[in-house]
Amino acid sequence: MIPAARYSQLRSGWIILVLIVLIGLNLRPFLVAPGPILNTIMSELGMTVYSASLLTLLPMLLMGVGAFVSPGLQAAWGTRKGMCIALMLLFLGSLLRTWVQDGVTLIFTAVLCGAGVAFVQSAMPGLIKSSFPRQVAPITGVYSACLMVGGALGAYSIPHLMETGLSWRQSLGLLAVPVFIAMLVGWRYLAGVQANRPTMTQVRVLLHRPRTWSLMLAFGLINGGYSTLVAWLAPYYQSLGWERATSATLIVVLSVCQALSAVGLPVLARKQTDRRLWLILTLVMQATGFCGLALWPSEMAMLWLGMCGAGLGGSFSLIIVTALDHSKAPEEAGTLAALMQGGGFMIAGLTPWIVALFNDMTGSFVSGWLLHLGLVMITACLYWRFNPQYYDQVMQPVVAGQR
Repeated sequence: MIPAARYSQLRSGWIILVLIVLIGLNLRPFLVAPGPILNTIMSELGMTVYSASLLTLLPMLLMGVGAFVSPGLQAAWGTRKGMCIALMLLFLGSLLRTWVQDGVTLIFTAVLCGAGVAFVQSAMPGLIKSSFPRQVAPITGVYSACLMVGGALGAYSIPHLMETGLSWRQSLGLLAVPVFIAMLVGWRYLAGVQANRPTMTQVRVLLHRPRTWSLMLAFGLINGGYSTLVAWLAPYYQSLGWERATSATLIVVLSVCQALSAVGLPVLARKQTDRRLWLILTLVMQATGFCGLALWPSEMAMLWLGMCGAGLGGSFSLIIVTALDHSKAPEEAGTLAALMQGGGFMIAGLTPWIVALFNDMTGSFVSGWLLHLGLVMITACLYWRFNPQYYDQVMQPVVAGQR
C-alpha cells in the first residue's frame, strides 16, 4: 500500500504533467494553422508576402521580448495567475479570428496570441526543473513534443474543417476551444504547483554572461528554420502545383517527426552530461532536409520534411535541456532557459521575413532553404562550445576568461 504522503506526491506529479501536456498542445496551432491556407487568406484580405510574414514575425518577436519581461511578471504574479492571464490572451486572440475583416486585424490577433505564449513558454522550463528535478530531459521532451503535435493538429484540421463548409475564419476561431479548456484546468490545478519565482537581479546577472548570448544565438538560428517552414512550406509546395490539403499533410509530417525526435533524443541522451554529439546529429538531419528541399523538392518530399522535423524537434528540446544543465538551481536555470528563448525567438522571428525578401528578389523559396543550410553550419560551431566541463566557469559573474 502506498503511503498517503507518497500518493499525494505521485498525484501532484501526474497533475503537473497533464497540465504541461494540455498547455503545450495549445502553444503552436495559432502560428502553424494559417500555413496551408495562407494563399487563400492573402488573396481575400489583400495581403502581400511581407504582411503575411508578420503573422509569424510579430508573435515570435513578442515571444522574445516577453521572455525578458516574463521573469518580473512571474515574480509579481506567481505561476498560476501569470499562466491563466497568458492563456486568456491566447484564447482571445484565437477567438477573434472568427471575425477578422482585414490583414491588420488578423495580424493583431497574432500579436495577442504571441503575447500569451511568450509568458507561458518562458515560465515552463523553470516549472519543469522545479517539479521534475530528476527527469528534466524526458519531461522537456514531452513538453517539446506537445508543441509540435499541437501545431500539426492545427495545420491538419483547418483545411478539413473548411471542407465541411466552414469559412477559414470560423475554422481558425475554433482553435480557441482547446485553449479555453486548458485555461479552466490551469485555473483549477495550478494553485497547488510550487515553482520558484525568478528575480530581476538574476536576469541582469545572466545578461552579463557571454554564455547566455551564445545560447540565444544558437536557439534563434535553429528556430528560424522552424518559423520559416511554418510560414512558407505550404505556399512553396503549392507554387509547385501541390493541392492545399496535400501541402497541409507535409506540415503534419514535419510536426510528427519533430514530436518523435523531441521526445526520443532527450531520452537517449539523458545519461550523458555532454550532449554535443546529439546536438550535432540534429544539425546533420536539418542540413540534409534543407538541401533536399532546395534541390529535389518533389522527389522524396516526405523524407526531406521528416529529416527537417527530426532535426528541429530534437534540437529544440536538447538545447532547452542544455540550458537547464548549466545550473543546479531551478530558478537560475529556468531564467537562463527563458532568456535563451527570448533572444532566440527575436532572431527566429526575422527569418520568415528575410526568406520572403529573398523570394521577392529571386522568384523562388530555394534561396531561403539554402540560407538555412548556412545557418545550420554556424550553429554547429556554437553547439560545440557547450562543453559541460566548463558550465561552472561560464556561469560565474566574471566576464573575463569565460568560454
